[in-house]
Amino acid sequence: MDKLTLVFPLCTALLLALLLSEYLPLLRAPLPPPAEERRRWRRQDSLCAAVLTLAYAAVAFAGLGNTRGVESFCRFGGSGEYALISLRAPTRIGAVRYFSGLNMGNYYLQFSADGENYTDVAVMKQGHADVFKWNEAWIEAEAPDYDGPVSYLRLIADGELWLGEIAVYDETGKLLTAEDMTWPEGCEALFDEQALIPEAYGYQNSTYFDEIYHARTAYEHIQNIYPYEISHPPLGKLILSLGIRAFGMTPFGWRFSGTLIGVLMLPALYYFLKKLSGGTAAPVCGTALMATDFMHYVQTRIATIDSYAVFFTLLMYLFFWLYWRADREESRDWLPPLALSGLCFGLGAASKWTCIYAGGGLGLLWLIDRVLRAREKIAAGETREARREAAENILWSLLFFVLVPAAIYYVSYWPYGTAKGLMGPGMLFTRDYARIVLDNQSYMLGYHSGVTATHPYSSVWWQWMLDVRPILYYLQYPAEGVHVSFGAWVNPMLCWGGLLAMLCVAFQAIFRRDRTALFLLVGYLAQLLPWVFVTRVVFEYHYFPSTVFLILALGRVFGGLEQARPERRWV
Repeated sequence: MDKLTLVFPLCTALLLALLLSEYLPLLRAPLPPPAEERRRWRRQDSLCAAVLTLAYAAVAFAGLGNTRGVESFCRFGGSGEYALISLRAPTRIGAVRYFSGLNMGNYYLQFSADGENYTDVAVMKQGHADVFKWNEAWIEAEAPDYDGPVSYLRLIADGELWLGEIAVYDETGKLLTAEDMTWPEGCEALFDEQALIPEAYGYQNSTYFDEIYHARTAYEHIQNIYPYEISHPPLGKLILSLGIRAFGMTPFGWRFSGTLIGVLMLPALYYFLKKLSGGTAAPVCGTALMATDFMHYVQTRIATIDSYAVFFTLLMYLFFWLYWRADREESRDWLPPLALSGLCFGLGAASKWTCIYAGGGLGLLWLIDRVLRAREKIAAGETREARREAAENILWSLLFFVLVPAAIYYVSYWPYGTAKGLMGPGMLFTRDYARIVLDNQSYMLGYHSGVTATHPYSSVWWQWMLDVRPILYYLQYPAEGVHVSFGAWVNPMLCWGGLLAMLCVAFQAIFRRDRTALFLLVGYLAQLLPWVFVTRVVFEYHYFPSTVFLILALGRVFGGLEQARPERRWV
């Protein structure tokens, strides 16, 4: 079996070597851009994009998580508040499971035979890693001396805690039904969803990895509660909350938005590749690479905010590419894509700060474009026209890439304001709202620069490029000799092939002054280079945005081979 695991990487390396040997001769001269005819969208492109997208969507949404789950909660008002559960017949209790809701603290579980004398048997912990998941009270470990039938169970909270459901099992492992118990008024939520108690708990019915932060925060926004996780801007969690609003606070609901965004990346990438490389083979192959990339599949199916950051990065560079190529002489066709690029930059920055790295790359590309454009105008003797055009472009760019993103970012803190008691559009102009926004920027900067924690699956930037250090997200042993696990790393065909393609692109950008290659190189380095200087713990998934540019670089290679070998064209 160990030898079989080498087959895929060896075959991958062989295929990439063959591809590179075909492409290297093309580096001897500048690569001409594809004909406009080959960039024109056709019916077959609609068909190919639709088939790839729908096929991926069917796989991505399958097994995403339970569509039904615990959604009603018993809210303990403070320390000392308790729920008293009476059993209709004395029973020896073997286990107690519980579904944790919001807030953090402990429940103290007590047993009694007569309703007067209670024995502490377990502490049911509800820490930050326990929310919106099934947990178990370890009775035998914490009360080894307790023995005898139980007539009363008492849960004492040590704070304002939300508890979703209680599952009580007898010593044979049989689940007691709601008919076997009685409880006081106000505790109905602990037993109103007994039919949803799973046989085993895992990712299908509980949160895992950073879902404990982001899915929780999205739900807190819905409940108008000031969020626990404030280490990232709010918009990503607000988008995440749309799935919860549509499908409930269930695993399917909190993972829906990210998965949908992962599906939408495919047609967006196909269109980008079509406009970048032309033809149909390059867009199909590139989109298929994204659809089969392990990182893309896993990362968009977990309820975190990285999916939205990558999606908006893809869109902002797509629209900027359309601006980059637009006619500047005869019309204002360049203005709409420039505006859309700035809009996507604002949405991305309000979702996660990594999009600001991408914005830095756009800023450099914009500056290069302005310099080259001015040189062309001045060389043609149109100095006054060059100044007028530059002034106009600068003003529009300030609007689209500074004012609009700043407004989006500022308004995205709306749920923070309402959770603090501020109301209506007028709150945006209050000192209290501005203070909430500014204080959070200070907190985020301090948090990310001060993280000193270690992690067994952390990695550094050069390991991402070589695909040598994946991150493990989930590991469970449901039965003896059986384990369930999944992690995130890049498909070697994309990671290694994309890196080789990016090296070819870098050569074309530097030595052949190829503007398309320069565009891709800047986009890739804008996502990668900042992590070279980051000293806090980082992970493989931080390379996720860079994979978009690896695919585009491969599309450039495929497109170049199609141009150089017209007799081998697919279409």
